[in-house]
Amino acid sequence: MKSRLLASLLLAASALAVLPARADDPVAAVNAFYTVYKTQPAGGIPDATVRLRYSPVLSPRLNKQLAAADAAQGRLTAKVKNAVPPMLEGDIFSSLFEGATGWKAGACQVAAKTARCPVALSYVPPASPRAPKPANWNDTLLLVDTPQGWKVDDVVYDAGFAFGNTGRLSDMLQMVISANP
Repeated sequence: MKSRLLASLLLAASALAVLPARADDPVAAVNAFYTVYKTQPAGGIPDATVRLRYSPVLSPRLNKQLAAADAAQGRLTAKVKNAVPPMLEGDIFSSLFEGATGWKAGACQVAAKTARCPVALSYVPPASPRAPKPANWNDTLLLVDTPQGWKVDDVVYDAGFAFGNTGRLSDMLQMVISANP
């Protein structure tokens, strides 16, 4: 009995250890987001497993929108029997298709229960003869203050890359959802 209780307590403690601490300020929330981000694959709409990892650092609204976009993408894939690529490819959480390998959160502008946080991002490719050049750019994270602390609610793609993401993450996700009811 004691060994089962101890095992249960250890399992619960290890589960809590992987969750980010409550982000009581926006910059801490930005850093918590990128701490999760750097360990996840950068490619299209996250599946349920990856969304579960992001869930503690994203707002309920963005979590719901990601799930709806994933379901819509699944409907399209089934409808065309996998004959077309996903609607969103590459990293959806930054302006650069390849994603970011480094970040530095700037000073957030807080207004009531929202915050705009500029982030300086960088991409350093793995060394290879055909590796793309390193890149540096800025994006903005929009956060909301929830009962569980500050959470990322949207990404504004600020880089202006010729072939990168533009606009907002939420607009791209809504486009996928609307195109595949």
